[in-house]
Amino acid sequence: MTNTTSTNGTAPPPRPYESYVYAYPHKTAYRPLADRPALSGLWAGERKDALSLYLHIPFCEVRCGFCNLFTRIGAPDELTTRYLDALDRQATAVADALHADGTAGADGVRFAAAAFGGGTPTFLNAGELERLCDIAEKRMGADLRAVPLSVETSPSTATADRLSVLAERGATRLSIGVQSFVEEEARAAVRPQRRSDVEAALGRIRDARIPVLNIDLIYGIDGQTPESWRLSLDAALAWRPEELYLYPLYARPLTPLGRRAHPSETDWDTQRLDLYRRGRDHLLAEGYEQVSMRMFRRIGAPHEGADDYACQTDGMIGLGCGARSYTSELHYSFDYAVGVREIRNIIDDYTTTGDFSRAEVGRAVDTDEARRRHLLQSLLQAEGMELEEYRARFGSRPGDDFPTELDRFADLGWLDTDAGPGLLRLTPEGLAHSDALGPALFSPAVRAAMAAYEPK
Repeated sequence: MTNTTSTNGTAPPPRPYESYVYAYPHKTAYRPLADRPALSGLWAGERKDALSLYLHIPFCEVRCGFCNLFTRIGAPDELTTRYLDALDRQATAVADALHADGTAGADGVRFAAAAFGGGTPTFLNAGELERLCDIAEKRMGADLRAVPLSVETSPSTATADRLSVLAERGATRLSIGVQSFVEEEARAAVRPQRRSDVEAALGRIRDARIPVLNIDLIYGIDGQTPESWRLSLDAALAWRPEELYLYPLYARPLTPLGRRAHPSETDWDTQRLDLYRRGRDHLLAEGYEQVSMRMFRRIGAPHEGADDYACQTDGMIGLGCGARSYTSELHYSFDYAVGVREIRNIIDDYTTTGDFSRAEVGRAVDTDEARRRHLLQSLLQAEGMELEEYRARFGSRPGDDFPTELDRFADLGWLDTDAGPGLLRLTPEGLAHSDALGPALFSPAVRAAMAAYEPK
């Protein structure tokens, strides 16, 4: 493989922003499971001594213009209470399934990491957050004070009483979606907020003394300039966050921004790549290390939270109607939607479900898909992938399994030829093009399933 750019004209360079590969296969490749397998059978042969636990809260106080996550605005008629009731029932059923083969205690079922996501988990009030923690601990057996616990929040819901509950119950990482410190940009992203409120929320988070603060920022917003981007970066850096995530803006179907007119894709790609490089270089100069295209960690900061990469490993237990669960052979969840009406219907169905003992929607993961998933997860990390680790797991080499894809990446200058013989690692430009590289590794079957999915 060479670290040169292809000049043979056989294929143009891919667009840099095809898709954010947060998990593979994507939920749009999931389908209803005809056999509705029992959870007890799915987990019977799995390792359960280092599970990850994810609890999903599908409520927000406002729907951001770029958001295609599974969430709804508000929770009328005590919906949060009914949702937590259902979450409790689901947790009981899942815990029973995990212990159905007789495994228990430290040598059986054990959780090594936990996360509360959404939506906005801190949409729940302080008492409801206490109950959420109780479900994780008393129903699932997770010791939240002994494992990394990451929680997502927003400026308007990061109140002192909620933060006090999370700190006392063992939260080690709090991630807050700021997106922009420039009020005009926040409005352009359909996320109206005042900078003074954002700064006040950050102050409360620091007062709560949760070890790791992560701040999310977005680049590519309409009207954003290099100067305004630098302003947001510096405003975030003033809080010396342990982590920063820099996200490119996407205008996805069925979202408010997805229905707007946008500049040409070429111009937008150029803007986003320029702002990404500026943001990356600024954070590296300010004492941060790059973990992935999106994630930057302050050098020397504690690793006290389950980051995106760690949450996507096999052995994932997801609770809530927007959560995924991963065994080594099946990924499963509930139905997926982006549209307001469809999401409300799914949530309503979830709150009235009495039997959570079976998997309803999902996708089988065979050996080929497992190889792709491992390569995706590892290669999109700045540290790269140890080839021996891959060989030990699959009995082959990535270059043998994916010769066409890896040769293409090398031709584009995305593979680091100075990484050494035992390491497969991206160049800085390879990392910059993670949202093109990731989708290029999707299998034909997953691509076909995603293409056949009808957005709702």
